[in-house]
Amino acid sequence: MAETTIQQQPLMGWDKPELDLSTAEWQSSSRGLGDVQIAFVEGFIAMRNSGRPESPSLIFTPAEWGAFVSGAREGEFDLT
Repeated sequence: MAETTIQQQPLMGWDKPELDLSTAEWQSSSRGLGDVQIAFVEGFIAMRNSGRPESPSLIFTPAEWGAFVSGAREGEFDLT
């Protein structure tokens, strides 16, 4: 059987830059009690798992972040 290579194409509408998060000032999302940390970098909001900081971070635009937080407040997401 021949091996195939799948090339990843950028997502449609993905206009977020590759951010350098190495010097980001990460903050706990819940006064040190939660598993999520956020950082504000170059006009974007980055979110990562504090238990695995080497894992990929999610990057939000301010509008996306607002929608995420609004949904979380309404119970749409379980952040525990």
